[in-house]
Amino acid sequence: MTVFLTAQGEPFSRDHLSWAVRERVVAAKLGKVGSCHLFRHTMATLMHEGGADIRYIQQMLGHEDIKTTQIYTQVAIRALQQIHAATHPGAMLERGENPSTKATSPDAEPLLQMLAADAEDDRE
Repeated sequence: MTVFLTAQGEPFSRDHLSWAVRERVVAAKLGKVGSCHLFRHTMATLMHEGGADIRYIQQMLGHEDIKTTQIYTQVAIRALQQIHAATHPGAMLERGENPSTKATSPDAEPLLQMLAADAEDDRE
């Protein structure tokens, strides 16, 4: 199935589409490189972070083996950074908090609850 057409109404070749996307990524100055695969990976990661079941993501990506899709089940770097900022003693010191007198930062509570819920779902 053809999704993208040239100005002449012909299907884009994969190479041309990748080139066009890569050019736009560079022009956007995102600090990332890549082309269509960058968007594919981002879509799958954001869907997983948003709660989509990995089996639905597997179907959307067209992976035959769930193991190929499981890369998206790894801890997302964004969530890891949030947990670090909210709970790491060094980060707490940077905010002027004393980590030895505080069990968790107020920012950490929702994140820790989310992790606990995810762990519970994994056990079921």
